[in-house]
Amino acid sequence: MKMKFLASLALAGALGAALPGCVGTPDGHSKAGVPFTKDTITSRYEKPAAQLASAARVVLNRNGKLSLDNSINNTFQARVDQRDVWVKVTDLDGKVTEVVVQARGRATGDVDLAAEISKQIGMELMAQR
Repeated sequence: MKMKFLASLALAGALGAALPGCVGTPDGHSKAGVPFTKDTITSRYEKPAAQLASAARVVLNRNGKLSLDNSINNTFQARVDQRDVWVKVTDLDGKVTEVVVQARGRATGDVDLAAEISKQIGMELMAQR
């Protein structure tokens, strides 16, 4: 009886130590969640940052609800399929622009959703020609 109790107590302690944590978002804030899970996709394009920001707005509005649109540093936050999605558009030099897409569920990352949003941003960029 004591062994079962101690084993269950040790398991609960191990789970409690592994679960909590904070995860940084592309807009510079932190969110509670399980760290060390893949949740971010980075893409680079030879297009101006303004075009990529416009494409990101369209895609996030199409897939969910855009809740933050910061045009100063080109960061966006949306709620898509009960997950939080952050997009940051950064002009690396005069020719190349980087797009970082991060998607997180209640506690863990959702790299599949991040990849889908990133792909749709690229497709929307091509459709804007």
